[in-house]
Amino acid sequence: MEAKTQTKNNRSTDQYSLKSFKSNSIDNVPKTFLNESLVPPLDKMVQFNSFFQKPDLDILLSRLVAPLGKKSFLVFRHNKYVSVPTENIAFFYVKYESSMIMCFDRQEYYVNHSLEQIQNLVADKQFYRLNRQFLINFNAIKEVEHYFARKLLVNVVVPVPEKLLVSKEKVTGFLHWLDNR
Repeated sequence: MEAKTQTKNNRSTDQYSLKSFKSNSIDNVPKTFLNESLVPPLDKMVQFNSFFQKPDLDILLSRLVAPLGKKSFLVFRHNKYVSVPTENIAFFYVKYESSMIMCFDRQEYYVNHSLEQIQNLVADKQFYRLNRQFLINFNAIKEVEHYFARKLLVNVVVPVPEKLLVSKEKVTGFLHWLDNR
């Protein structure tokens, strides 16, 4: 008799639970039905639900607005701190394992950031990492020539300590950056 009652209760619980799932009311699922074997599928369902929800308008707008990048860099020169506007910078480069700024007026400054850090601080549309030693401003580019072994030679409007070469692996990305501004 007790086994019959237990079977009847299980059937009733199963039907009630099924009805709750069909009506999307998980809160009404009896606690006896929620055991450890159902936790992973329910967690997965919650993840899918949050993945497919419509994003908030503010989140979408923040993704559409491109970061503007750092407006200036604070440098130390002649016992003074000077702010160098980013728009005045022709390129950043590495000299003796230190990062340097070369401005359009041919002034040079040491900067307390690595080239990788600087790359993350400036606007992607304005600056491009040519190679391990140079991060160049779009406005500093005078012309680009083909070079040996499918590389590119970048000629700039200010003197450069060495040839600015774009490796063959970066040529496509660089040309895309030049074209899509």
